[in-house]
Amino acid sequence: MTVELWFAGDERLAPSTDPALALAQLNAVTTDERDVQDMSVRIRRLISDSSGPADRTTRPGHLTGSAFVVSADGRHAVLLFHTKLQRWLQPGGHADGDLNLAAVALREATEECGIVGLGVHPVAIDADIHEVRPPAEDAHLHLDLRFLVVAPDGAELVANHESEALRWVERDGLGDYDLDAGLIRLADAAFSRFDHLTD
Repeated sequence: MTVELWFAGDERLAPSTDPALALAQLNAVTTDERDVQDMSVRIRRLISDSSGPADRTTRPGHLTGSAFVVSADGRHAVLLFHTKLQRWLQPGGHADGDLNLAAVALREATEECGIVGLGVHPVAIDADIHEVRPPAEDAHLHLDLRFLVVAPDGAELVANHESEALRWVERDGLGDYDLDAGLIRLADAAFSRFDHLTD
């Protein structure tokens, strides 16, 4: 595989409080889609103007990092049925102060998939803003930067408390899971990036 991946322990995945790093990662997202461009502008404004863009208490929203996890052969992806949000999602979660969002995406994927040896491609593939309504919390926005994460050969999933179900889904089977438009867009971007990098 020729994909450049960064793995846990790489110094480039060290936590950061530098807004310039998050902005650089956001600026790497390239798309012709107007919706993504508009969301990127809003995320850029949050990073530049907020004193705590990566703090989960920041309202109306805060940064998160997501991972679209693809199998080593590029034929499957991970979906989880989120316990609190009650829908099929990609792994991801709160930045909790870390503005190295590639590191956040890898950490969340590792925690939620239970796979040892995941690698993150460091160039973000998508940006998204969506409202979440967790139980016992106010509705708020997740301003999400998204990355391709690749699993090692033979990776087995081990769910944690955050999901009621966790599974490998065939590439052409994602349409069976009632995914929102943002996740469908993310899947397309991730598989496209994987295919490009492994040609």
